[in-house]
Amino acid sequence: MKDILGKISSVETMGTVDGPGIRYVIFLQGCNLRCKYCHNPETWDKNAKCLKLTPGTMVKRILRYKSYIGKDGGITISGGEPLLQPEFVTALLKLCKFHGLHTAIDTAGVGEEHIEDILNFTDLVILDVKSIEEDEYKSITGMSMEKFNEFVNILNKKTCRVWLRQVIVPNINDNRESVLKLKNFSHKIKNVDKIELLPFKKLCIEKYKNLGIKFPLQDVPEMDEKKLEELQLLLK
Repeated sequence: MKDILGKISSVETMGTVDGPGIRYVIFLQGCNLRCKYCHNPETWDKNAKCLKLTPGTMVKRILRYKSYIGKDGGITISGGEPLLQPEFVTALLKLCKFHGLHTAIDTAGVGEEHIEDILNFTDLVILDVKSIEEDEYKSITGMSMEKFNEFVNILNKKTCRVWLRQVIVPNINDNRESVLKLKNFSHKIKNVDKIELLPFKKLCIEKYKNLGIKFPLQDVPEMDEKKLEELQLLLK
């Protein structure tokens, strides 16, 4: 375990939106998707300069906040894409379970291997659903749905609880038909506790500028909150 090094982009010690309760959120470095609305482009490059820690060192940092996390919170491994660092993530989740912490991963479901090992120590999967249709999925992410579909099949064999999330973007999926398709898709996944629609925002534009990358949706308006609430009601 000492030889495993996780590539970590950043951490959030008191997160409140990435799982139940107060969360220690770890954003890993590296992602194989290039979502048009991604708000963490700094996490794409797996070889970018970042913090490198062993699972043991990471869990020691997490345990400093255990009193704040309490029984209702836990840790969430996000990214980037956590499934791309399976050995580190599995080892870290296993240590967190040993210390009695609730575990979650925030993933797009596009890993390569050892997915079952990760899920064996995961209490909650926050699954980012880019689209449920091949053409739209590829347009948004730059990849096919093959890996995502494989992940869903594996997830359905496990006991993890599931939250589904989808970013709602004007003129792409901000309509009744798209949301109802998401609702129907949710019935194909076991143990879904929640479906969340997230509003498209452009707070990330400065990050793209600093990286010298054009933000693909810079001319698209931000999602109207009132319309989002109306679409969320379709999921009740």
